[in-house]
Amino acid sequence: MKQNWVGFILALSLLTACDPAGGFQRNTDNPFAPTGHPKRGESVDGLLVGHRLMAAGEYELALKAYYRAAGEQGMTADVYSALGSANLKLGRLGQAETMLRKAVKADQKFPPAWNNLGVVLMERGKTAEARQVFRTAYALDSGQSDSIRDNLRLAIAKSQDTGYTGPDNDDNFSLVRRGHGSFLLLSTP
Repeated sequence: MKQNWVGFILALSLLTACDPAGGFQRNTDNPFAPTGHPKRGESVDGLLVGHRLMAAGEYELALKAYYRAAGEQGMTADVYSALGSANLKLGRLGQAETMLRKAVKADQKFPPAWNNLGVVLMERGKTAEARQVFRTAYALDSGQSDSIRDNLRLAIAKSQDTGYTGPDNDDNFSLVRRGHGSFLLLSTP
């Protein structure tokens, strides 16, 4: 009985291989490997997934989602800025600064990237440069984002610091990101 099944399976696989519509036949019209099932739909934007993961405090996963977005969209100012922000949240200040500098180079009129670069510079103790960067972000934003304005105020106050550390001296800088035409705050833990 076992031999009958083996023979049946062998015959069935040979018939499948001979089928011109499928089986083991290779489609000679397309030289590339198949890309998957065409009816499964589009994947979710990696930037959107990354932004949601950042909001949830999952910075390492957000970084992976941003790299996936880079693979899908290329290295845009949005992607560089997102990668820089995730690296900043992970404490990788050197990598964050590099990515954010690339973001402002890719799009010199992108206020969130300028703002986030200022945050990194403040974290690295480069107060004078951060102040100039925040001014650029504020000018490009036309003063519409409260968080950019507050970051500029903090940078100015810190650069003119007289040593007084009263209760109003709060050094919580805010990251911002672009999402469908609006600025969204990423809260600091």
